[in-house]
Amino acid sequence: MAIKDIQKQTNINVQEKATLIWNIATHLVGLYKPHEYGNVILPFTVLKRFDDILKGTKQKVVDQAQALKKNPGIDESLKDTILKTTAGYDFYNASRFDFEKLLGDSENIESNFNDYLQGFSDNVKDIISNFKLADEVKTLADNGKLYIVIQEFNSANADMSLDKVTSADMGYVFEELIRKFSESYDEQAGAHFTARDIIYLMSELLIAPEKHEIEQHGCAKTAYDMAMGTSQMLGCLDEKLKEVSAQADLMIFGQEINAQTYAIAKADTLIKGHNASNMRHGDTLNNDQFGGYTFDYIISNPPFGIDWKSEEKAVKEEYNKLGYDGRFGPGLPAIGDGQMLFLLNGVKKLKDTGRMAIIQNGSSLFNGDAGSSPSNIRRYVIENDLLECIVQLPNDLFYNTGIATYIWLITKTKPAHRVGKVQLIDASKCFVKRRKNIGNKRVDLDDDCIDLILKVYNGFEEGVFSSDANAQIVVESKVFDNAYFGYTKVTVETAEVDADGKEILKKGKPVAAKGKTDSEIVPLEEDIDAYFEKNVLPFNAHAFMDRTKDKVGYEIPFTRIFYKFVEPRKSDDIFEEFKALSAEENRLMKEILGE
Repeated sequence: MAIKDIQKQTNINVQEKATLIWNIATHLVGLYKPHEYGNVILPFTVLKRFDDILKGTKQKVVDQAQALKKNPGIDESLKDTILKTTAGYDFYNASRFDFEKLLGDSENIESNFNDYLQGFSDNVKDIISNFKLADEVKTLADNGKLYIVIQEFNSANADMSLDKVTSADMGYVFEELIRKFSESYDEQAGAHFTARDIIYLMSELLIAPEKHEIEQHGCAKTAYDMAMGTSQMLGCLDEKLKEVSAQADLMIFGQEINAQTYAIAKADTLIKGHNASNMRHGDTLNNDQFGGYTFDYIISNPPFGIDWKSEEKAVKEEYNKLGYDGRFGPGLPAIGDGQMLFLLNGVKKLKDTGRMAIIQNGSSLFNGDAGSSPSNIRRYVIENDLLECIVQLPNDLFYNTGIATYIWLITKTKPAHRVGKVQLIDASKCFVKRRKNIGNKRVDLDDDCIDLILKVYNGFEEGVFSSDANAQIVVESKVFDNAYFGYTKVTVETAEVDADGKEILKKGKPVAAKGKTDSEIVPLEEDIDAYFEKNVLPFNAHAFMDRTKDKVGYEIPFTRIFYKFVEPRKSDDIFEEFKALSAEENRLMKEILGE
């Protein structure tokens, strides 16, 4: 299905359901603060989704559970398997209650609802536990709100069965709800959301080199998201592969630090029939749930601009103890921004034939001087020929941030024509404006945008390219040798001179004058001695280099590379415009004053 068709379908379903669910929160006014509404609305949304999906086999499961109770010697794991088979899903509810039956006994709503919760399979109970729902149930019941909330979720318009709300739409409903609740917290930009147009582009870039092979023969792949949020990136990648080939099989793995979004991700995974045990809760940086795993695909939008103080101890222990055998061997970035730690985590977890698409902001391109950890991380990635391409995305593409963002494509096995090269793609002008903003998201990548970026990526040529369908959509591509991004920072001293202007020597070497130390940035592609003779000595005859202090650095000056000089307007033209404006002002004032 084309993105525009998906968006049309999604806009209808999402707005209806999200508005309906959001309005239920009006019953919580006074009892909860606005930023606490999610503690109730999100878990109840998940439970109602499960309830509607299980409705068709509900009575069979209840009957089967009663029959199994008559055989107390049966193994619990076997019981679990039987009930899942009966339900037709990898989860079930064996309680005699469902949302509809709960409304038949308002006097005992709390005890009946708790019975309903205890009837779920253990994997759903884990989800309920991470929502910390038990405390909310008591609060709601004690204040006469539990029955009302269940009643509202039981309305005809709140039907969330699969034939009413697709998995893709349900993901958007969750994201829209979380966005509203997160705004009440004023949480960090982009903490939970990556719009599907971005994910579709990332997915296409991930599979591009082997798309034809997948079309012909299908595939069996693994995919990992180290900051999965509600797992929509993994879900969209799965959708894309299935779109390419019905014989494409994707096993997904993800980790998420936020308990609520982890619970939603696990719920979504259960509903879609994936292995929910591959969804793990915890901090990826200090509680890695996938040590020793490697994956075919990694797709992720980790937090940026967020400090890693709480993970500092564990990260530094791993760095000092394991070095390159661990995840962070190339270096540790500044404590104020941990996004490059996620980048390194992904590199470590890639198979030798694996590919990663990861979002980073601009600081990963240039932060840090030569010899600093950010520079050393870039050096490691580029000198090991892991960086295949970086795509600059349009501003205002994400829900909660308008800053410049980039997709880094990392692979451990480049195709022959890309070996030793890095492609930079400026797609900042490749977008269509939205009719209605969603938070900070003011633009979209439609099918034409994604097709053009893919065409430029696959073409691996330099130039400016426009869409056949829309000439306003423009993408520019440039290709560089890896060494282009490296430089040597050379320390330059000025020799002390005596009264006769002669250099003072000590052990045959010039003595450096105090306070006159400088440095030169010499591209790796240039000879340092030749550079020094051409660019330094003509201006300082007593300069000399202290090569013992050389430091190699790497940066990716994306903005400078794609900068377009715009000649300033001539002063005469500006003056003429000023006179014309002044004359117009005088005319208007006379008109206003009636002169």
